[in-house]
Amino acid sequence: MAGKNIKAIVVGAGIGGLTAAATLRKVGLDVEVYERARELKPAGGALSFMTNAVLALRTLGIDLRMEDHAEILEELHFLTTEGKVIRTLHFKELCDRLGAPSFGVSRTLLQQLLLKEIDDCPLTLGAVATGYEQDADGVTVRFRDGREARGDVLIGADGFNSAIRAQVAGPEESRETGYVCWVATPDFSHPRVPKQYGAHYWGRGKRFGIANIGAGQVYWWGTKNMPVEQARDWRGGKDEILATYTGWAPEVVAAVEATPIEAISAFPARDRPFLEEWGDGPVTLLGDAAHPMMTSLGQGACMAVEDAVVLAHHLRDAVAAGADPRRGLRAYEAARRPRTRKIVEGAHTLSFLEQTEQPLRILGRDLFFRFAPASVLDKTNSEYLDFTLEARP
Repeated sequence: MAGKNIKAIVVGAGIGGLTAAATLRKVGLDVEVYERARELKPAGGALSFMTNAVLALRTLGIDLRMEDHAEILEELHFLTTEGKVIRTLHFKELCDRLGAPSFGVSRTLLQQLLLKEIDDCPLTLGAVATGYEQDADGVTVRFRDGREARGDVLIGADGFNSAIRAQVAGPEESRETGYVCWVATPDFSHPRVPKQYGAHYWGRGKRFGIANIGAGQVYWWGTKNMPVEQARDWRGGKDEILATYTGWAPEVVAAVEATPIEAISAFPARDRPFLEEWGDGPVTLLGDAAHPMMTSLGQGACMAVEDAVVLAHHLRDAVAAGADPRRGLRAYEAARRPRTRKIVEGAHTLSFLEQTEQPLRILGRDLFFRFAPASVLDKTNSEYLDFTLEARP
């Protein structure tokens, strides 16, 4: 492949797909992005953009200047339903030691920053991928409207219901855990939600989280245990959400009250059993298409960013060595499996613990978080928040 410009087809223009476009262009690949949505509307909700994502992007000289746009997360409070402190995690010292802050950011803002980073990269909307065909020279992606796109490699970054994953892995069942998630990013202020505030409130079979993301907005999310079928297609109203948090801390109730029902999104809590093979030939997966995970660790978007960075490094190495880029894809997959497997299963386990309704488990959970040595929690958080490039051939 020496001397040939390598072309990557990226299916999906979410956080993972846009980051992949940015990183692959950074290492000299030609990139085309195809997205099923007909327009890139402002994305709902918000996410954690943690230290590990910032550090990963730095390895390729990419700086989104998050500190100019988003709120730095310095502390995270774990509270009872009434707002009493169980434990406060102090991120600032850890993040300073690792060399970069962590942020709370709206999806819309992160989308805008990534779109700016990819600049004039071709981005085709309304392109619903249905599958692909590979041969010795590359891969052809097929779309529902009859279009095709040809490239040397294909990156499936098309989310939980990935068409590319469906062809790679075949029929699969999701792991639906029996609770619904509500999310919103309203304009909101409250004396108990100051600048840089972030908190999780733990109840019995339900939780609430709130974070000040700046510009007069907060991100809040709530959960409630219910039958899988109901969570999958929740059709309740704001009254149900308010009733879920009756008697909770005043900022929790006020945040829900301040949010129009049409601004609240609902989705079932779900992931998939870890997939060991992410691709074959010139095809691989990235982000939620490769390893969808529960939200409990706040690492979903960060893992997609890490994927994109590691993929870019391995493809650059393969091309520089004059090797087939497929070698870079397999090296990327091998490098990413151990870390992503650990976080997928860790998030799944923590989700179960957080949503428990059993009194003894609730007591054990709260006592552990209240009294666990700081060194134990610091070690665990360091493993999540640090980023190093795995050894590459």
